[in-house]
Amino acid sequence: MRKRYIPDLVKQMADCEANYLRLMRLMPDIEECNEREFEVHWQQQQSTVRLQIEERFKYTTTVVVSQSFDHSWLEVPSLVVRIYHDARAAEVICMKSRRQLRGVYSYPNTQMHQRDEKAQLNQYLGEWLSHCLTHGHEAEPVF
Repeated sequence: MRKRYIPDLVKQMADCEANYLRLMRLMPDIEECNEREFEVHWQQQQSTVRLQIEERFKYTTTVVVSQSFDHSWLEVPSLVVRIYHDARAAEVICMKSRRQLRGVYSYPNTQMHQRDEKAQLNQYLGEWLSHCLTHGHEAEPVF
């Protein structure tokens, strides 16, 4: 019998807080800037990462984080991230399909989501943003 999945809320909140700090380093002028684009170079590979503000409210900002490669055959990730300025946290709310993610999925399910899909995407976002901070280049420095 499978053990019931219980989300690790402390780890998930820590991931969201770290993602907030990473996004603020990549877009320190988030209140005035609507888009930031930069190149990421790593092992002779090059891609363009775009942070595009989709909506702004008093306490939240929604940003679409996307990446494009020179290869048109490669499906690129695109994440919709909600930034909570009062809580200093940023979490993935959905992928480009625009279907909001649940915190926990039963498994198996018809969409074949992982039980902890939202937690995995928040962790992935953190790794992606860290990679951008380490290997990203922009015409004008913003860090």
